Amino acid sequence: MITVEEALAHLFALVSPLENETVPLIEANGRVLATNVTARRDQPPFAASAMDGYAVAGADAKTGATFKVIGEAAAGHGFSGTVDKGEAARIFTGAPLPQGTDWVVIQEDVMRAGDMITIGDTLESKSNVRPAGADFKIGDTITAPRRLTPSDVALLASMNIPRVPAARRPTVAIIATGDELVQPGEDPGPDQIIASNSYGIAALLENLGAHTRLLPIARDTVSSLELSFDLARDADLIVTIGGASVGDHDLVGAVAQAQGMERAFYKIAMRPGKPLMAGRMGKATMIGLPGNPVSAMVCGHIFLAPVINKMLGLGETPAPRQTATLARDVGANGPREHYMRAQLGPDGVTIHDRQDSSLLTVLAEANCLAIRPINDTARAKGDPIDIILL
Repeated sequence: MITVEEALAHLFALVSPLENETVPLIEANGRVLATNVTARRDQPPFAASAMDGYAVAGADAKTGATFKVIGEAAAGHGFSGTVDKGEAARIFTGAPLPQGTDWVVIQEDVMRAGDMITIGDTLESKSNVRPAGADFKIGDTITAPRRLTPSDVALLASMNIPRVPAARRPTVAIIATGDELVQPGEDPGPDQIIASNSYGIAALLENLGAHTRLLPIARDTVSSLELSFDLARDADLIVTIGGASVGDHDLVGAVAQAQGMERAFYKIAMRPGKPLMAGRMGKATMIGLPGNPVSAMVCGHIFLAPVINKMLGLGETPAPRQTATLARDVGANGPREHYMRAQLGPDGVTIHDRQDSSLLTVLAEANCLAIRPINDTARAKGDPIDIILL
C-alpha cells in the first residue's frame, strides 16, 4: 500500500491542464479563468454622485450658503451646462457631476424654496463624490487562474468583457459496476440495492466544474465492462465505482488492463478507501473508486477533486486542510490514515461514533472530515486536529 500523498503524486502525474476555450459571460460563473483579462473602461467613467442632493463647487459649500438651482443631473442623463459660483444642480445617485462642481450636498442638509436652496446648520465633511476610475481603470487586471464567482462575473461585466477565456471543462465518464445495483426509481430485486455512488460523485465533480456522463451500470461480466469502457473512451477521465478489489466478481482491474490500462498504483493506506487504483487508458486517465458509498465519496474529495482542479489549471493542490480542536476525547488510530466523518461546531470537532463506510446518513450529517494520521495516539478534548471541510 502507498500513502495518500504518494497516491496524489501519481494522480497528478497522470493528468495535465486542459486547453482553453472562450465562453459567453453569462456562462462564466464557476468556470476557471484561463488567462488574465483587463478592463476595457474606467469605472466609474466620470466623477459621479454617491448620494441624492445638489452639486456645487466645494469651495462654496458652507452652512448658511445659498444657491440657485439651474438644472438637474440623473443617472444616464447628465446636465450639459456649467455650474458657476452661487449656482447648484439637482443631482441623483450615479449621475455625472456637472462642469464646475466637485461636491454634493445631500438633500437632507438643504432647505429649498422654489429655485433657491440654503444649506442648513449641518453639513457633511465628505464630498459624496465617486471619482472617475475609483473602482478600476482601463488596463486593470483580473489574474488567472481563478474559479469565477458571481461577484467576479459582475466585475467582468462592469469591465465590458462579454466573453471570457476559460479552461475547458473536463469530461468525466462515470461507470458504476455490480450486479447488485439498479438505478434510482427502479424496483430492486431481493438481493439488489440502489446505485447512489455515481450520483454523488457526479454532483461533486459538476460542482468543481467538470462535465459528467453517467454511463449505464456495468454488470459483473467481462463483456459488460468492455462495453462500458468503449463508451467512455472519448472522456478525459474515466471513474469506475466498485469492482476494484480482489474478489471473484471484482473484474474492473483485469478488464481495464486487458483494454490497455497502464496501472500507476493499487491500494492506499487510508480509511475509508483502501482499494483505489489509477492509471492511463489510451488518452484518458482512469481512477477506480471503491464500491462502499462513503469510501467512494471520501475518495472523491481527497483524490478526484484535486485531479479535476489540476485539469482546470488550478495547480497540484491537495484538498485544503485547516486545524480545529476536538470537542471530546478520541481513541488511538491504526495503521491507515483515517478520514473520519465529523461535525465542526462552536465547541470544536465532534467525530461521529459510527464510521462504517456504508453509512451515507452519517456522511450527509457531517460537515468535515477529521484526519487521523497513521498510528496516531489517543487525543484528548481540546487537542488540535486537521480537518477538511465538506
